[in-house]
Amino acid sequence: MDKILEAVVMSSYPNNVKQGLVRRVIEAAKQPMDSEQCWSMLELSTKLYLTGDTKYKREIGKEVLEVYGHYHPEEFEEFFNVRFLLSLLQEGYGPLGKRSHYVLDYIQLGLQFVLESPSANSIFSLLRIEVLRKVCERPSPKQCAKISKLLTQHPQCIPTGKHQVLFCQQLIRCIGQFQCVSEGEEDIMEFLEQVNKVSGLLQRIWRTQTSAILPSLKELFAIISSTEEQEAPSNALASVVQFVPLELMDGVIRNLTNDDSITDVQMMTAIGRMIDWVSWPLGKNIDKWIIALLKGLAAVKKFSILIEVTLSKIEKVFSKLLYPIVREGALSVLQYMLLSFQHSHEAFHLLLPHIPRLVASLKKEDSNSAASSLEQLAELIHCMFFRFSGFPDLYEPVLEAVKALPIPNEDRIKHLLGQNAWTSQKNELACFYPRLASKSETGKIGLINLGNTCYMNSIIQSLFMASDFRHSVLNLTEGNSQPLMTKLQWLFAFLEHSQRPAISPESFLSASWPPWFTPGAQQDCSEYLKYLLDRLHEEEKTGKRIYQKLKESSLMSQAVEHHYLNKTLIEKMFGGKMMTKIRCLKCLNVSSREEAFTDLSLAFPPPDRHVRGSTSVLPVEEIGPQFIEPPENPSQLTGSPWVRRKPPMAGEPAAPPMLVETLGFQEPGEQANPLSSDALGVDAAKDPLSAFGEPACTPKDSRSVLDLINYFLSPERLTAENKYHCEKCASLQDAEKVAELTEGPHYLILTLLRFSFDPRTMKRKKILDNVSIPVVLKLPVLVSPEETEGVCQRETDRAGPESGFMSVVYDLCSVVVHSGISSESGHYYCYSRECTDTVPHGQPRDGTPKPASDKQLDFEIQWYLFNDTRVSFSSFESVSNVTSFFPKDTAYVLFYRQRPGRQSCPLHEALAEAGRLHGEPSLHKDLMEAISKDNILYLQEQEKEARNRAAYISALPKSPLWWRDFDRDKDDDNSSGGCSPAAGGGGSGSFHGLVF
Repeated sequence: MDKILEAVVMSSYPNNVKQGLVRRVIEAAKQPMDSEQCWSMLELSTKLYLTGDTKYKREIGKEVLEVYGHYHPEEFEEFFNVRFLLSLLQEGYGPLGKRSHYVLDYIQLGLQFVLESPSANSIFSLLRIEVLRKVCERPSPKQCAKISKLLTQHPQCIPTGKHQVLFCQQLIRCIGQFQCVSEGEEDIMEFLEQVNKVSGLLQRIWRTQTSAILPSLKELFAIISSTEEQEAPSNALASVVQFVPLELMDGVIRNLTNDDSITDVQMMTAIGRMIDWVSWPLGKNIDKWIIALLKGLAAVKKFSILIEVTLSKIEKVFSKLLYPIVREGALSVLQYMLLSFQHSHEAFHLLLPHIPRLVASLKKEDSNSAASSLEQLAELIHCMFFRFSGFPDLYEPVLEAVKALPIPNEDRIKHLLGQNAWTSQKNELACFYPRLASKSETGKIGLINLGNTCYMNSIIQSLFMASDFRHSVLNLTEGNSQPLMTKLQWLFAFLEHSQRPAISPESFLSASWPPWFTPGAQQDCSEYLKYLLDRLHEEEKTGKRIYQKLKESSLMSQAVEHHYLNKTLIEKMFGGKMMTKIRCLKCLNVSSREEAFTDLSLAFPPPDRHVRGSTSVLPVEEIGPQFIEPPENPSQLTGSPWVRRKPPMAGEPAAPPMLVETLGFQEPGEQANPLSSDALGVDAAKDPLSAFGEPACTPKDSRSVLDLINYFLSPERLTAENKYHCEKCASLQDAEKVAELTEGPHYLILTLLRFSFDPRTMKRKKILDNVSIPVVLKLPVLVSPEETEGVCQRETDRAGPESGFMSVVYDLCSVVVHSGISSESGHYYCYSRECTDTVPHGQPRDGTPKPASDKQLDFEIQWYLFNDTRVSFSSFESVSNVTSFFPKDTAYVLFYRQRPGRQSCPLHEALAEAGRLHGEPSLHKDLMEAISKDNILYLQEQEKEARNRAAYISALPKSPLWWRDFDRDKDDDNSSGGCSPAAGGGGSGSFHGLVF
């Protein structure tokens, strides 16, 4: 019968004819027959099954084997013996070079017919040994899947005892070498199915033998932490982790992170490869294990590992959000990586270029998964905006991309940030920040945040960029008996000449720390600035005089020189004077008091006090002091801005109010104003500043700095509980108080009083109004006739023939921005530019207007953005628009520099001239040596770090293709596929890129 069957199978008859003849042979096989005939049929069917070159032949072999197993069990058991199976497993079947791949399928088929036979135990014992030997030979995924299928169906063949643990470990080794060589989707799906069968076998073993789990995981960790492997282990290992019971997680992670035998390089390699597992589709709990290990490393303060791994892997994790099949796990890992990386903005900033494209892709996908991910991503981005504020130029495209998505409230943001931080102790991460490779491309140097010290950093950078002040500080001589000023000199010198990308201001912080400030808490930068300037002023006032070089200058008279040299450096640079006058409305007596200031604190006008005009450059009509009838001796108040309350007499000219305004703009139809550009000798039509008509690009109802100054200078009515005690009347009377500037400082500091006390909440709240900032403004300064004629000896800008007002022009130098809603929290950063005189050498300084081309340089001066350690190029457009894009980021402290010209005080002109003559200051020997030594030390540190970093980086798993996910999304906008960004059905290429 075997000859007949063989002839039929090998014949050229059509398959339907062959099938009929085979049916007859199979039916005949169900009848009793002798042992020899059975053996011959079993040999033929075995041959057909194992070496048949077509699926049809193998199917016939299978059918015949099943019939003989059912109807001739004794003969089948005799044929299917231990020796035959051992030969199959060790030697294979078929000619050399063409051994059959179906041996395991054949054994699985035959086992079902010998389970009850006396030889069953011998066969099981043989298979226990042979399957262990097989997996030690590292079979292919297909063969491994067949072993798993065999053992799953016949668990009696699973190795036992110590061999079982070894079998699990070797099976994991096999999985670690699995590779899918094909990019076809069908082949990939087959590969995934094979991997799941193998990992499913491990799950079955672990369920019945939990003692095998930990040794298996130890082997898994040994594989992924190995630094000797030429190729990274397969991501298929992710399928193993999903079957580890979660209740073991804490113990496993604790043992790993506290094992001293595991080096940092091995741990970094392992966690890096685990993070790559987010690419593995259909895996469960993989993200939980990755996050648990990251948390475990944070618990034992392995911050260097966490930083390196996060920075090297976060972009790859982010790219996997394009694929719905792995999106949930990737988003969980991404959330933890970002929310825990709170010591530096580096990780978040790596993602900034990719966010808009990902958001666009998710919106295009239009699925529930994409919508949910978009909301979570937007929440994450706003957390990062909150934590790392001060980068408006970088954040603007991202903010535009997510503007339509929900914004979490501040409590939610603080909860997320507080819940996920690596450590609550900021100083534990101090040595890891900043991790900057080189100096900023701007050439400027940042300042390290020492724990909520951004308020100090922004003030120091603003003072440093005030070039006249910086030069004066750097020119200090040794032994000046000013310890705080000396520390500031050293800090400025390092900011000027260090090779480091950022330096620590720790020494200066400890010396300038206001005693009532709480360590580690956010403070008010304006309060710190006032305290610092006051300390520096008092220190010089009680110590030796400094800056004697100007004494040798012939630019000023002896009287002015004497007046000048009696001033401290703070008074010379930031000191101004203000006259406060109070007029009793009953007796019309006026009392006045002059006082010095280093900054003007500007309150916000009441809401009902509207700004006239649509832009900040329009002068405000209701500016200031309305004129009150002067006292009997008019000469005492020559130039007073007070006008009569009663109607003017016939023929008496009405004095116009003095306005604070921007330069180079005159309202159409307006009479020439004493503060207009014409009064300064500037041709407004040719003035390049006049073209800058909307410097702040703000809404129509927004405030301007001009409004706040005008409000500050406007008269205040003292009535009711606030009545004034008039000495002449000897009683409380209604009165009016007005402030007049009598001396404009060289650097004008304006503080916008944004923080007010809310009696309902008993907390200070912040006024978030957008305030437009003019790049140039003019201030009315009251001068006496003696000063006007004797000091300036030139024409003055006056409001009228009797007025002593002079317009002083100021250029914007720095803007300190507060990001947040409370003075006790948030972040400070600053925009600065280095304002210097644009008058070329040799040009007369006698009031001749400089050409517009020179004046244009004012707007060409480069702006910089200082945000702790990071310094970047910026622009005035960014300064103006920051609150429009980020409503909690508002200008708080402004620095203006007085422009030299006809209206300038000779004292300030001498300052500027001295700066030009001396150029860059030369530092004293000790300071130069200290900077030189530190620069050498820094280079040595860089060399050492480069070696260590090279060792770390070489240990990290290579992931060179992650960026293709974004490129594919950009290039294949019309593609669709099961795992493609469009999330439809097919897309084999993108699927392969996802998994492997």
